[in-house]
Amino acid sequence: MTIHNLKFQGIWDLKKVKDITGLPDEYFTSDKLEAYDDANYLKGGIVYADRVTTVSETYAEEIKTPFYGENLDGLMRARSNVLSGIVNGIDYDEYNPETDKRIPHNYNQVTFRKEKWKNKVALQKELGLTEDKGKFMIGLVSRLTDQKGLDLVAYVMDQLCAEDVQFVVLGTGEERYENMFRHFDWKYNDRVSANIYYSEDMSHKVYAACDAFLMPSLFEPCGLSQLMSLRYGTVPIVRETGGLKDTVEPYNEYESKGTGFSFANYNAHEMLGIVNYAKDVYYNHKREWNKIVDRGMKTDFSWNSSARKYEELYNSL
Repeated sequence: MTIHNLKFQGIWDLKKVKDITGLPDEYFTSDKLEAYDDANYLKGGIVYADRVTTVSETYAEEIKTPFYGENLDGLMRARSNVLSGIVNGIDYDEYNPETDKRIPHNYNQVTFRKEKWKNKVALQKELGLTEDKGKFMIGLVSRLTDQKGLDLVAYVMDQLCAEDVQFVVLGTGEERYENMFRHFDWKYNDRVSANIYYSEDMSHKVYAACDAFLMPSLFEPCGLSQLMSLRYGTVPIVRETGGLKDTVEPYNEYESKGTGFSFANYNAHEMLGIVNYAKDVYYNHKREWNKIVDRGMKTDFSWNSSARKYEELYNSL
């Protein structure tokens, strides 16, 4: 049984699920399909599975706790001996800055210093932002919901939109976040672009053009956007949760290691601090920044490695 996101469980009233499944009453007890007076399909799957897997190692640990456990944390602890996590992958042919037809200028891990900025200027031109190849551009491609940490963004949006930053948003979701980004687009027209729709073409352009990619999620079972941004040499700034913690190694200036920036607590000012730290490295330590990009583009989060791990898991059964 593979859990993608524990929040979505398939909870219906007992009678309806008995009718649909044709299962006898003895299956609808608290140690089987029943949970809090309802029937819960996901719980049934977890109870009866030989192995339970989810989409990152950290998320497999997190869902044993009440905060992340969505009322099933007790069950996850009870089944922890068969629970494991395997991180998702992305299609490295579809997401390849060297061959991507959706972006104006192709580049790779060797040529990004000379070529990547051209995508930024092209996007600035397309979106009506100030055309400046040196300006620090942050991207956000997401469903606009609480899960994605956008209440943190809302809290410090004025500071995030400082004069030396450009902010590009792409996505749809809760009305209050759509309207918030529209408002800041209107307020800071030359440096904020709110694109309240979804387009595959535009998402590729954002990944290719931006310098950094913001993902301050409240919880994130795996997350794919940070994998795409690593692939495109766009440095992820993430909260240390779920798959984000497993796939983005935080920058360490003393050892010159890391593929992105991260913060631990779900706190708007902690997020703002790490964004400002990233911005400082971008403007004042450009060689270090390019090394972060270089290391990020070298990581392998293609399906090849994940598929091998699934193969091992299934063989072990």
